[in-house]
Amino acid sequence: MNFSRISSALFLFFICHFITSGKLREVEGCSIYISNKCSFPIWPATAPNTGHPVLENGGFYLPPGGVRRIGAPGDWSGRIWARTGCNFDESTNHKPACETGDCEGKLECEGAIGIPPATLVEMTIQYDKRQPSFYDVSLVDGYNLPVSVTSKPTSSKCLIGGCTKNMKDTCPPELEVVNADGRVVACKSACLAFNLDSFCCRNKYGSPEKCKPSVYSSLFKKACPSYVTYAFDTPSPVVSCSSDQYVITFCPDKWGTKYSSS
Repeated sequence: MNFSRISSALFLFFICHFITSGKLREVEGCSIYISNKCSFPIWPATAPNTGHPVLENGGFYLPPGGVRRIGAPGDWSGRIWARTGCNFDESTNHKPACETGDCEGKLECEGAIGIPPATLVEMTIQYDKRQPSFYDVSLVDGYNLPVSVTSKPTSSKCLIGGCTKNMKDTCPPELEVVNADGRVVACKSACLAFNLDSFCCRNKYGSPEKCKPSVYSSLFKKACPSYVTYAFDTPSPVVSCSSDQYVITFCPDKWGTKYSSS
């Protein structure tokens, strides 16, 4: 009997078992807790940057008051957002399935990027390298819900707070996204709405010296001072924080719960 072959086979079996069960990734990676403090259900979604895996198949349902833990590799990079007003009943045969943040009409986005406008949490986790992780909340493409991000346990240096005003109330008419009932469900950025170089910080406006805050990005900044409101937003709202656990909370304040999206 060849014991070396048996030992090698057993070793490979256990390695495969740990990888497929997610146990190895949990040990080496990070935990991201998604919390829904909205008064209505949301459908959180994730999309990885190139070369990184899809988390939780890219999307799931989260009821009001619900919390869901996502296991992430220690070097994951990508975006997380919330979809609202979704109906995935295939018998209706309609796309998009969500009023905001839709990803090809699917519950599980499987890596697809949501349709803007949607408030984006952008993360680059570097826990395995024992270096700080970086994250921000971006309104570069627009806003649909307020969100906060922090470490667990909470640290003031790791916190991105929510908003001081409801952008759906203060959104200029030319940026509004309304649903079938005529209710404002999101607010576009000026770049998304007008597709002009001066608003999108591209071509001859593609530098901090040339691309300055607009009247529109200033409205976003006034409502949500901790968020990135245009491409060269300064001082940088990007947070650098070392942790292996993060909490993303949608509707952390009253501005997210004022209107139901059901």
